[in-house]
Amino acid sequence: MSLRNLPWKIADYTDVQIKRWATRKETNMRALLSLFLDVLWPECGWEPMSITDMISSTLVKKVGRKATLCIHPDKVQQKGATLEHKYIAEKVFDILKAVWTKFKVDELS
Repeated sequence: MSLRNLPWKIADYTDVQIKRWATRKETNMRALLSLFLDVLWPECGWEPMSITDMISSTLVKKVGRKATLCIHPDKVQQKGATLEHKYIAEKVFDILKAVWTKFKVDELS
């Protein structure tokens, strides 16, 4: 079964969760990372991090890299994730990538 064939109820519910996580944080990498666990599944292995722990841009960069590795679609598939987890990983990865690009321009330039 491909991601496009994910049962619509699961996809709709997941999309709502992801949208809630990302809304009004499109330019705030720290906020997205501090709430990262809100969209992940318990077995993903992500350790929560407070927004106050990511004061420096260097720390945000380090945590951001860990986050993208944690939910990289290829890595998730290698770990034998469910179809729902793959769907979440794909969506969240795209959002993080977009916000990361903006963060690099704004804070690491």
